[in-house]
Amino acid sequence: MGVLLVVGYGPGISHAVVTRFAREGYGIALVARRAQMVDEAVAELKAAGVSAAARRADASDPSAIRSAVAALRSELGPITTVLWTAFRNGDVTNVLTTAPEDIERAFDIGVAGLLTCVQEVLDDLTSSQGASILVANGALGENTTEADGYAKYLDNDGVALENAAKSKLVGILAERLREFGVYVGEVTIAGSVAGTATAGASPIPSERIAEQFWALTRARDTTRVRMTS
Repeated sequence: MGVLLVVGYGPGISHAVVTRFAREGYGIALVARRAQMVDEAVAELKAAGVSAAARRADASDPSAIRSAVAALRSELGPITTVLWTAFRNGDVTNVLTTAPEDIERAFDIGVAGLLTCVQEVLDDLTSSQGASILVANGALGENTTEADGYAKYLDNDGVALENAAKSKLVGILAERLREFGVYVGEVTIAGSVAGTATAGASPIPSERIAEQFWALTRARDTTRVRMTS
């Protein structure tokens, strides 16, 4: 089927998506900051007969992303699907107390990092039939008064800014890549995710989110989907 590249691998969404795509015959390439976590995941995948490899990289470091992707491509072959789950968590709490010259760190993963990854695998994607870029996003970036107020309540202004900018980047990428046959889709999670440290009282099952991502790659007819518990 191809190779799924996951940037920001961890428990929850990315693990469930990896399991779903591996079941369909995909090879799995994992990137995360914690080497032990991805190494353990690769060992489990290989034990199940899945072609898999991993590299440690910080998603905010473009050179690290490029190196990791190049190494994984060399080991597993061309990348045919990307899942981006990496995000910046809480560095910018209150825009009124953040120096304007420091605000850019809210965008170094969700915008600059994602774009770096897309550019690095672009030749692979445009040469592969049925290629996809899949992005997990959060509802703090939605253009609503409710989301704005919740960002203030949580002191997560930076996450809200990143989510909003990332969603716009998804839309632009979708428009620019459609003519090359590359699908771009985003799932916005309006709630918490089961299996993660921040899971709430009624979390969304990660397997349900994985099924949504799989369905998007099959239908390829909508760019954005919103999920709630």
